[in-house]
Amino acid sequence: MSIGLAAVALLAIGVLGAVILVLAAHFLHVPEDERVGLVQACLPGANCGACGYAGCADYAKAIVEGAPVNKCVPGGAKTAQEAAQIMGVEAGTVVTRKAIVACQGNYSNTQDKYDYEGIESCSASAALYAGRAACEYGCLGYGDCVKACAFDAITVENGLAHVDQTKCTGCGACEQACPKKIIWIRPEGEKPIVMCANHDRGALTRKACSAGCIGCMKCEKNCPADAIHVSNNVARVDYDKCTGCGKCEEVCPVHAIAILRAQEKASS
Repeated sequence: MSIGLAAVALLAIGVLGAVILVLAAHFLHVPEDERVGLVQACLPGANCGACGYAGCADYAKAIVEGAPVNKCVPGGAKTAQEAAQIMGVEAGTVVTRKAIVACQGNYSNTQDKYDYEGIESCSASAALYAGRAACEYGCLGYGDCVKACAFDAITVENGLAHVDQTKCTGCGACEQACPKKIIWIRPEGEKPIVMCANHDRGALTRKACSAGCIGCMKCEKNCPADAIHVSNNVARVDYDKCTGCGKCEEVCPVHAIAILRAQEKASS
């Protein structure tokens, strides 16, 4: 008899709890602005976080609450315009951004310093004596960036990651995944990029990679806009000053400076 009473009591408690939850859901429900769903439908659904929010759902809610509509990097101008039309606001300017692998350390220019037989991951390899590559600043080629890219825009060829600019949305997932921090998200445009991150002195860089920046300062001396300077043994471009004239690319003796021109984007 006592077991039966206990069972009945538990059943009653369960039913009472369910009733309370149903009533609470009904009376405490906060109706969602229907525009949230409409705006979210405009977003690409990559949940990459490039907008500064946790995902597309959070960004859609933020837009309805007053956030700018032009922060979706993968969606670009099209998404901004669609969201702006729903919200009745101006879309604003959307800067197209692309990922750049700042390294030319393929096996034609460099080599490995040891045979690595561990987990095929750049992060895992980097934890062992800074990675297998002779250049401790260079691409390790195991494709952590490839796995992170939701748009199939990155491949690894001859030990070096390459970005397909026609597929890249500039979301930044690859930049976050790279343990060497040699993938950079840059505004799209025909301005020079120093394709090297080696901070060693020129002689050491040259031993590690034949295409590495040797800090010779020829680019700095020949730049008419004073837009490129060698800092910590590697050249860096001030894009606020750079006019994209290409002089630095012309004078670089190791061809460590490249300009991503329109025809290269189409064929990469």
